[in-house]
Amino acid sequence: MGRHFLAAAALLGMVAVGSGLSAAEALAAKAAAIVVDARTGQVLIDQDADAIVHPASLTKMMTLYLAFDALEDGRLSLDQQLPVSSFAESMSPTKLGLRAGQTLKVETAILGLVTKSANDAAVVLAEALGGTESRFAEMMTRKARELGMRRTVYRNASGLPNMEQVTTARDYAALSRALMRDHAKYYPYFSRRNFVYGGRTLANHNHLMSRYEGMDGIKTGYTVASGFNLAASAVRDGRRLVGVVMGGKSAGSRDNKMAALLDQAFGRPGHGRDDGPVMASLDTTRSDAVDGEGDDDDEPVVKAKPVRAAVQMAAVPAAPARESKAARETGSHWGVQVGAFSSRAAGNKAVSQAVKQAPFILRAAKASVVEAKAGKDTVYRARLTGLDERDARKACAVLTKHGHHCVAVSPGERG
Repeated sequence: MGRHFLAAAALLGMVAVGSGLSAAEALAAKAAAIVVDARTGQVLIDQDADAIVHPASLTKMMTLYLAFDALEDGRLSLDQQLPVSSFAESMSPTKLGLRAGQTLKVETAILGLVTKSANDAAVVLAEALGGTESRFAEMMTRKARELGMRRTVYRNASGLPNMEQVTTARDYAALSRALMRDHAKYYPYFSRRNFVYGGRTLANHNHLMSRYEGMDGIKTGYTVASGFNLAASAVRDGRRLVGVVMGGKSAGSRDNKMAALLDQAFGRPGHGRDDGPVMASLDTTRSDAVDGEGDDDDEPVVKAKPVRAAVQMAAVPAAPARESKAARETGSHWGVQVGAFSSRAAGNKAVSQAVKQAPFILRAAKASVVEAKAGKDTVYRARLTGLDERDARKACAVLTKHGHHCVAVSPGERG
């Protein structure tokens, strides 16, 4: 405990020395960014990436890393119910509104952290794994050192303000890569746009995911001291990049900066093309996984720009290939679903991107954006149909490799 306190104090002191600012002022003034190749770790862009900053709710990425560790080794299960303490109930917003004495399912806690950035759910996980949040924070710091995060010190599981809780953009690029590498099975949770809790649809704070091609996570963060933070990952042409932006002036300017940095980095040559799967498949296309908008941690609500359909349905090949009568009657009734969205335009775009990633399998498939009800909400399921089972599963394998969501849809599930 004492060693970690001294480490935090030393890091804070380094920031203020020679600047004439207090530690708090120095940290609040810092902006930093980095973009790396997800597979190789090659640094493509470095903008003061070793500056000492506050992680804010990016902290929850480490909370989730340790929760995924526990799922892997059997200390937790997704269906397990965890107790909610009075301390968890007392957390400041944003939160799920948990009450002491109730229980929270592990998977619900994960989704609460990923989408709503729920501080009360973070404490529930911390207490389940560490006994107390402070002991869990020590576990987080130890894990940070194991992952090569040399300048990160944790004091809580949520990212709520604490001047001793510090990190760097470089450290968070390392953590992002570690989540994909060590917990590929669970990484797709970060792609969830919404989930339903207590009768409410809770939207993901990562607005950029709805308008940047190929982006599928990871996490936003905001406090007054940190500014607007974002760790993000995107895939284009089989190449995955990780970007981290710290200290943005607003959610919009931070998102725009991330988009510009990723565009710049994707335009540079690199040696990070994946020959194997980027991550394991996870079905995020259930009816409660829809696009949406929400607030950015503790920031007042700022509406994101609507998604624009880059390619209309007319651009998607829709003519089925010639096939036998027997195939038409039996084998070609399968399809793939590549997402469920809050607008038809977003569904069209997802279908177009899927065809581009697996053209040889999907070029003869029929594009279909199907309107459906998910509780009180209307969703649009983006599908490509007219496949046999083998091609449907093969298409999903290819799309998953490139970071897309995909689930094979059998004839009985076509409704």
